[in-house]
Amino acid sequence: MNIFVAKLNFRTTSEALEDLFAEYGRVDSAKVILDRDTGKSKGYAFVEMPDDEDAMTAINSLNETEFDGHTIVVKKSEPRGNGGRDSSRRNSGGGGGGFKPRNRW
Repeated sequence: MNIFVAKLNFRTTSEALEDLFAEYGRVDSAKVILDRDTGKSKGYAFVEMPDDEDAMTAINSLNETEFDGHTIVVKKSEPRGNGGRDSSRRNSGGGGGGFKPRNRW
């Protein structure tokens, strides 16, 4: 199961996050998301746990707990295409207007 972790301390490392989740079962990966321009943490991460039961235990145990001095949010990650914030922006269908000539009567 893919798990979303938010409100992380900007100094939290992927290794520290992996150690935290490993208390609840096997962790395939833990990745703090970094800003591609600055290389600094964006304050959120994804953790992959192969056993869904272990993952749900971790989510229920860690959500809204303190880690590295911050109260973190932990929940099951939803694919972007299923109504996530990014998908609504990408598929909003909006757009700008166009050129509108002035009436010169």
